[in-house]
Amino acid sequence: METQTPSFSIIVPVYNRPAEVKDLCESLLQQADKDFELIIVEDGSTVVCKDIVDEAIAGGLRASYFYKENEGRSIARNYGIERSHGRWLIFVDSDCVIPPQYIATLSKELKNSSLDCFGGPDGAHHSFSDTQKAINYSMTSFMTTGGIRGGKVQLEKFVPRTFNMGFTREVYGRVGGFREMFSEDIDMSTRIRQAGFSIGLILAAYVWHKRRVDLRKFFRQVYVFGMSRITLALLYPGSLKAVHLLPACFVVGVVACILLAICVSPLWLLPPAVYFLAVFIGALISTHSLRISLIAVPAAAIQLGGYGIGFIKAFVTKILLRRGRDIEEEINIRKGKNERL
Repeated sequence: METQTPSFSIIVPVYNRPAEVKDLCESLLQQADKDFELIIVEDGSTVVCKDIVDEAIAGGLRASYFYKENEGRSIARNYGIERSHGRWLIFVDSDCVIPPQYIATLSKELKNSSLDCFGGPDGAHHSFSDTQKAINYSMTSFMTTGGIRGGKVQLEKFVPRTFNMGFTREVYGRVGGFREMFSEDIDMSTRIRQAGFSIGLILAAYVWHKRRVDLRKFFRQVYVFGMSRITLALLYPGSLKAVHLLPACFVVGVVACILLAICVSPLWLLPPAVYFLAVFIGALISTHSLRISLIAVPAAAIQLGGYGIGFIKAFVTKILLRRGRDIEEEINIRKGKNERL
């Protein structure tokens, strides 16, 4: 039995994802640097992954498995934090596969770093389906304002996401845990920055992220992202930036072009056609696959359209009509009085 305290604790909330956990554990068994522990928190699943984790432990993986009633992924992460031991708390999604050099890269990059919190990029593994690869392209492409918001180290307001994010135990001690809300990682990153901690991007610490397996689920995901951006704007006045408006502008623009094409001239369909052609060409250059590039076109439309529709709906109901939100709750959350912490 290992007794040395690990440098890194990888904390993963799980809900009915045994196949994904198997791939995750197998990738962690291949890590070149073993200075980490895995904390799996089964959040009330009906299809559990305990046998898979036990098998990985038998194969040499330093891991712990916990089962709790279903309360949401943020509470599951906080539950895992309280049962972890590492100085660095690392968060990945259950649908991530971790490259063999990931822990070694973090150890090297953070050793002489002043960072208190980091985030890393995600990409598509060669074994993923064409739809997953197309969605990944859409989520990480400049053509859709996706991914890690530009992927440049010098970005002043880089926001880590929980598919690949970490912070020190000192950060947790001062800021507290995740709130049970949509876009909880953006909320967490904002609170970390407001507390005066340093945040940075480590480009070399990437993960392979399966994301959604079909376009219908992808639409639902980005639709919720769009709605949650308004919630974040209510919690943090001034946080809404021009880039957040682009998907809504896309929706309005496409609808306007379609109406003008019907009422005035079919030539009004040219602007969206040129844009989607650019998406296709960009995907073809990036993926070298005709099929993936073809799927990337509707994936980009869904990403921008789903986010934009969710954003517009939440803006109208919560800001213009002031409905569908509890103002007192928003204020309490902003003050850090949410009882879930």
